Amino acid sequence: MIRSFLTVSTGTLASRLLGFARDSMMAALFGAGPVADAFLVAFQGINVVRRLLTEGALNAALIPAWLRVREAGGAAAAAAFAGTVLGTISAALVVATAMIGLVMPLVITALAPGFAGQPTLQLAVDDARLMLPYLAFAGPVTVLMALLNAQNRFALTAFSPLLFNIALIVVLAALLGWRPDAAFAGLIIAATVGIAGLLQLLILVSHGGSIASPLRISFDAPMRGFLRLAAPGMIASAGPQLLVLGGAIIASSSPSAVSWLYFANRLIELPLGIVGVAMGTVLVPELTRALRGDDRGALAYAESRGLELAAGLALPATLGLIALSEPIVRMLFEHGAFTADDTAATSRALMWLALGLPAHVLVKALSPAFFARDDTLTPLWAACKGFAVAVVLAVVLGHLFGASGIAGSIAIGAWSGAFSLIRRGAASFGFSIDAAARRRLPRIVAAALAMGGLLWLNAAFVLPLAASAHGIARAVLLGVLISCGIAVYGLLLALFGVIGWNEAVRAVRQSPARDLRD
Repeated sequence: MIRSFLTVSTGTLASRLLGFARDSMMAALFGAGPVADAFLVAFQGINVVRRLLTEGALNAALIPAWLRVREAGGAAAAAAFAGTVLGTISAALVVATAMIGLVMPLVITALAPGFAGQPTLQLAVDDARLMLPYLAFAGPVTVLMALLNAQNRFALTAFSPLLFNIALIVVLAALLGWRPDAAFAGLIIAATVGIAGLLQLLILVSHGGSIASPLRISFDAPMRGFLRLAAPGMIASAGPQLLVLGGAIIASSSPSAVSWLYFANRLIELPLGIVGVAMGTVLVPELTRALRGDDRGALAYAESRGLELAAGLALPATLGLIALSEPIVRMLFEHGAFTADDTAATSRALMWLALGLPAHVLVKALSPAFFARDDTLTPLWAACKGFAVAVVLAVVLGHLFGASGIAGSIAIGAWSGAFSLIRRGAASFGFSIDAAARRRLPRIVAAALAMGGLLWLNAAFVLPLAASAHGIARAVLLGVLISCGIAVYGLLLALFGVIGWNEAVRAVRQSPARDLRD
């Protein structure tokens, strides 16, 4: 499981790093103003759907269903079932894409009510319509990625999303050299989104198209039952993106606030993607097999290691982002049209958003326990509760504290959803945490707190000394601080007896327990 987790995490890390390069170029091209707000509202809407569908979300329903069909009817029946799902979801999304395009002004008004009556509204509508073709490609991409994950073929699904960012980076580089009107540049980037989706689909079809055949469109009773099960799981899996989207709805009435929240959230998505997406991709198949085999030992092992990995990666990331928020934002985004004032506002929002990161990762670690039991409604209700809490608080705190208040509301909404899952899981089936996890988790927390304190002290004394240095020197110094923080955290984990080097190497080298391709 750990090796599969690292495979998915490595692909997600590469995608997120390319995403930083993409967003740094967007910040240089647009800055933080009306054109940026219009583009980013449209882009966030498409991005939420992209992640709702592709980043492990469909695993929640498709993998358990596919495994049941395969065990009952064999490989041919599983391929036929997959072909029906692929054809039906693809057709449904094509129709949905056309309908959304027709009512796009209403959609954008709902996503950004503050744009009403302003030129920003039409800019956002034009950008969103050009991005819409991506949704039609997202359907087959979703199904193929989930089917490949069900067969433990994680590498292809982990690295194929890189094409999305690579395509946008190439276009952004050309636009930064050309420097056209910002609104026109936004339209060109928006059109590129659909092309990027097509590239990803072609890669997946060339390597995994045979696992879903023949293609068929059907809305019979079994398919309707699958869709009823899948829809709540996909919405629940997109909880973090929905919270940010809710914050953007409230922030749309404040100039540049949408941009500040977007760029701050991009830094949250790096650790969330590395841990959260891998959790959803790897844990669901592991837990489903353990439950279907009635193997309580495997169930406790999967849940315990998942919780340890979640805590061990999310806590130091949270403290690091809080301690180094301003220098990180400055290094990544303060170029071109993105000003020092934008850096200050974005870094303040980042500090508050980071407080919700452990809650987001906790939800990603706990939700597979429900998904593996075919319970997608409980995570959905938890996500809806968190969304409602975030939006209500954002109205109040956003009025009082601006973008920082909205960011704090998003963090509180995330914790509300996490506590809902904990209460429901403990009451219904109980989480299987083994003795090793009960021993390690407090030590992981202690190591993260010690690392965070040391990092904050060093940053407070060292970074001001380099305030007037060249940008490259400041970036190198920041990289050294981050590397030292990682090294100290690793040493503390070893000192506290959480994990040693030899144990980590054995975990990576160990073959997966089962590979469905064999």
